[in-house]
Amino acid sequence: MNHQMKYSDSTRPFLALLAAALLLFSCNEKKTEEPAAHENASEEKTEVALTHDQYQTVGIQTGVVENRNLNAVIKANGYTTVPPQNAANVSALMSGVVKDIFVLEGTFVNKGKVLATIQNLEVVEIREDYHSAMANIEYLQLEFNRQKTLSDENVNPRKTFQEVKSKLAVERSRAQAAKAKLEALHVGVVGNGSVFPLVSPISGYVGKISISKGAFADTGLPLIEVVDNSQMHLDLNVYEKDLGSIAVGQEVDFVLTNQSNKAIKGKIFGINKSFSNESKTVAVHAKINPESAKGLISGMYVSANININNVTLPALPKDAVVRNGDKYFVFVLDEDHHETHAHESKAAQKAEADEIHFRPVEVVPGTTDLGYTAVQFTQKIEADAAIVTKGAFYLLSVMKGGGAHEH
Repeated sequence: MNHQMKYSDSTRPFLALLAAALLLFSCNEKKTEEPAAHENASEEKTEVALTHDQYQTVGIQTGVVENRNLNAVIKANGYTTVPPQNAANVSALMSGVVKDIFVLEGTFVNKGKVLATIQNLEVVEIREDYHSAMANIEYLQLEFNRQKTLSDENVNPRKTFQEVKSKLAVERSRAQAAKAKLEALHVGVVGNGSVFPLVSPISGYVGKISISKGAFADTGLPLIEVVDNSQMHLDLNVYEKDLGSIAVGQEVDFVLTNQSNKAIKGKIFGINKSFSNESKTVAVHAKINPESAKGLISGMYVSANININNVTLPALPKDAVVRNGDKYFVFVLDEDHHETHAHESKAAQKAEADEIHFRPVEVVPGTTDLGYTAVQFTQKIEADAAIVTKGAFYLLSVMKGGGAHEH
């Protein structure tokens, strides 16, 4: 038998009213749930919680803020260089064809060492000009003596003697000029060769060699570089705002940009009195300690700290300060954390009570010296607050969602 429920016309308005009431109750219930969810979201905290096992495994260590004598420093960048008299770009006084090259890049040469030879037929002409002038001088000297005697005895006119004297002076000047050219080319007046040498003007290491055998070497162009690194120093670029704190005699600690593990010391010996047009900085020159200058070459980029004075500042070990974005933090042990939640079970409350909690506190770091960094807190903390000095990077990763849970 097929049963089918039927409603009378009198019951239909009651059912419609009941459905509307249920719909309204459902909407009100959702609205009351939303603020609760929002409230829970606003209660999120950045405290980091570790279990005792995690605490021991990571090796967390804490300490307190200390007042330490730190060197206030000015940071500057620059490069290693040598004085102008300790660097030479050897060029040819006369163009010609490269005949031989006697050195290799990186080899040490003494002052006066022949680096290469160049061939030019003008060398022969200069030598011939010298010998021609010397022959004329010999003849004119005899004629000068004869004409002087005749002139003194009033036998010949005075004019003839003056002409001989003038010719003698011209030939002497020509011989002297030719000899000076040969000496500048490091070529003797005796011989008939057309080759002249390139000689090192200083002792040092051969740098770049810009010529090859058989090539044409033009005048005025650097052909071989020689550098003496024994007088290496720093050229540091200091901005105008820091210039007033810089003085001759201040100590400089610097590291090579590509070798940050090698600390080198120096001392300022000179400050430029003009600005660089491009960077608007002033060049500050610092001598490098001789025992630290070994292995350095000209042109190495460096990052330096110029120690301007020694001051007492609140400080923490440098590993206590961590960076998150554009801000710096330290982690403080929260010893008074006793937060409980009514909805949690007793087991969960006991587990949370056994946890160790840390909270990040923003700081403004200052100078770093001898493994300690000066810090300035953006909010007040207790003088004896326990601050994480080892393991802060781990806590930061946890806070950013890379490890244990956070509150």
